[in-house]
Amino acid sequence: MTKLGIVNHLQTFLERLLRQRWMLAGAGIFSALGMVAIATPSTSLPPGGQTEIIEQLNLLANAPLSLGDEGFLREERIVRGDTFDRLLARLGVYDDAARRYIHTAPELQNLHRLLAPGRVVSAYTHENGELVRLIFPLPDGERVTLVERRQGQLTSRIETLQVDTRQVIKSGEIRYSLFGATDGANIPDAIAVQMAEIFSGDIDFHRDLRKGDRFTLVYEMQFYQGRPARSGRILSAEFVNNGQAYQAFYFEQDGKGQYYNARGQRLQKAFLRSPLEFSRVTSGFSMRFHPILKTWRAHKGIDYGAPTGTKIRATGDGVVEFIGTQKGYGNFVLLSHAGGYQTAYAHMSGFAAGLEKGDRIGQGELVGYVGSTGWATGPHLHYEFRVKGQAINPLSIDIPTAIPLAKTQQAAFDQQASTQLAQLQLFRDVPAVRFE
Repeated sequence: MTKLGIVNHLQTFLERLLRQRWMLAGAGIFSALGMVAIATPSTSLPPGGQTEIIEQLNLLANAPLSLGDEGFLREERIVRGDTFDRLLARLGVYDDAARRYIHTAPELQNLHRLLAPGRVVSAYTHENGELVRLIFPLPDGERVTLVERRQGQLTSRIETLQVDTRQVIKSGEIRYSLFGATDGANIPDAIAVQMAEIFSGDIDFHRDLRKGDRFTLVYEMQFYQGRPARSGRILSAEFVNNGQAYQAFYFEQDGKGQYYNARGQRLQKAFLRSPLEFSRVTSGFSMRFHPILKTWRAHKGIDYGAPTGTKIRATGDGVVEFIGTQKGYGNFVLLSHAGGYQTAYAHMSGFAAGLEKGDRIGQGELVGYVGSTGWATGPHLHYEFRVKGQAINPLSIDIPTAIPLAKTQQAAFDQQASTQLAQLQLFRDVPAVRFE
């Protein structure tokens, strides 16, 4: 077994050990009924009654969707600068023969030029990381390249993927972490992250989660030849955070889909609650105080602890007013936004490639990477929110809302949302089943 195979085998063993508490087979039965098996980890919450939820399983790779005896399904979004080796590692493919085949097969050489950021690739693997099937979407959006192992031989072909799209309804309660709850319900990571993005204007998923928070999801899952192939979009969702219920309904108008609350107000706000991209890695780190002063410095901002290299995103549409080095702040970016707002990002290890003063940047776009430059004793992001030049606490700011639903579409939305809301309410009240 190769070194990568040994690492994957160990990872798989750990994942299976951690999952035994909620028995995947039983969880699948209850999930079909809209119920979720909740894991009760042996590691308790920190002393002193703290209620921040910290994902302590951050050393494990992206958790796969278990298909029982058929293996595992993983999904990964291609990121800028990806190589096939990096992508396959994130997909849990630890298969030297498959890697050689993908790199050398003449009919697959075009794929290396199609690693476009944002495209989602799926892979089936056996428990030991051996590739069963790789599904790589092509630019036309209709065809895919399939790499499959049949009778021990790797083959590839291009075909139109005939998928059966089904709606899946799942619910869960956070006892330990968001990913702990979604893993227990066998919800794909892509759906968990999508949920975090949908509610990112109202909830900071890095620090706002509380024990007892609940969620209910209605989402699409695409099946190929009767087996799950890839996840789709969330159609409706409810997240109850610290007693406050937030709802989201997907609705299309003028050919473009957006998420709205029950009143038809668009969920996408002028600013995101968190500047860090949400993932399994960053969810392992909670809010941290100023690394030297051990407190918020005059309440001018908030520090997020995260590994060096974690992606930092612009919390709102803006223009780069400053990019460079400032005393104390280290590598520093200041963005100006409409309405007299500014956001600041400090201590970065590096900036987004090609980003310069005067550039326009969109909400969610890459600003730079977490680091420890300037006055910092460890890797973290110092984030500030300023109004007309005055720094205010970004945790308490009343974030400006975005454009509401068009009045001409309100009746159609109300009809659709009422049906979706009834689904959410039905499964919201289904009791969670706990496996001790």
